[in-house]
Amino acid sequence: MRTWNFGIVGAGLIADFHARAIGDIQNAKFVACCDTNVPRAEALAQKYGGRAYASYDEMLKCKDIDIVTIATPSGLHMGPTVAAAKAGKHVICEKPVEITLERIDAMIQAHEKAGTRLGGIFPYRFNDMMVPLRDAIESGRFGTITCASVYVPWWRTDAYYTDSWHGTVKLDGGGALMNQSIHMVDMLCDLMPPIESVQAYTATLGHKIETEDTAVAAVRYAGGALGLIYGTTASYPGQFRRFEITGTQGTVINIENSITIWQFADERPEDAEIRRRFMKIEGGGGVADPAAITHENHTRNFNAFLESLEKGTDFWISGPEARKAVEVILAIYRSAKEGKLIRLR
Repeated sequence: MRTWNFGIVGAGLIADFHARAIGDIQNAKFVACCDTNVPRAEALAQKYGGRAYASYDEMLKCKDIDIVTIATPSGLHMGPTVAAAKAGKHVICEKPVEITLERIDAMIQAHEKAGTRLGGIFPYRFNDMMVPLRDAIESGRFGTITCASVYVPWWRTDAYYTDSWHGTVKLDGGGALMNQSIHMVDMLCDLMPPIESVQAYTATLGHKIETEDTAVAAVRYAGGALGLIYGTTASYPGQFRRFEITGTQGTVINIENSITIWQFADERPEDAEIRRRFMKIEGGGGVADPAAITHENHTRNFNAFLESLEKGTDFWISGPEARKAVEVILAIYRSAKEGKLIRLR
């Protein structure tokens, strides 16, 4: 079995998640990291047994690195991603893949030109409860889907925003939607038909930051279904994230990593087992403390990327796929700014 060697760009909080995920995969190895804050890079390297570098240009000279993970502030993803492609290395990049569509497209094009792979990170896609939910949608159990909505009523303290980049236009690219709620926006992009249009409001109500800490949007999907997107970091003390999907033949409500409502007109024998297995609410990490999120689904996300490389198949969260949630969020921002309906397609 081949061992894939990883280098991590960035050595902050999320880089530790990446290093732990890599360590959990049998045929993966953490070999290097870099950060302009050299002591921080050295601390990460010492903790997980790799080499530390002061820049990604230096780290990318290492011939033994096969895959680079990007764990920098969101607005600094393009530089190392494009440089990695030119160095012949695959990349798996944290959400959002970047903060503008132009930058994302440049990243995608760089890897297409180099013949390397660009993958995104959306760990919620790998929750166990997503398997029966996706099956129910694909098999038509909802009948005509009428509404699909997501809610992320989270809380962040003022201290969270006092670092160098959270809540800034330049490096965060947005606030409660682009940073936190993007996971749930991606869930809509994954499970539902494409979003055709949005009508939105954003506001900064609970923090002194450049970007929004509260946002709401009404959406229309291809095929006619409607939905809502609500995201905030100003809902003390932070509540569970929630996804609701309903149609003419069924309703499912997902809270955190669990399913609290699973009801269909055509009750099947396996429904009782699904309710038994997933009814207990599990999760809650992230509602007020980003460090409380576990790394297990990062491990699954990384492992799926490796499997796609080994099999030569398309990666589930390719660059174009990771782009979709950013496109929706930017349309929401534009709708709120211009005070009008924005059509995406």
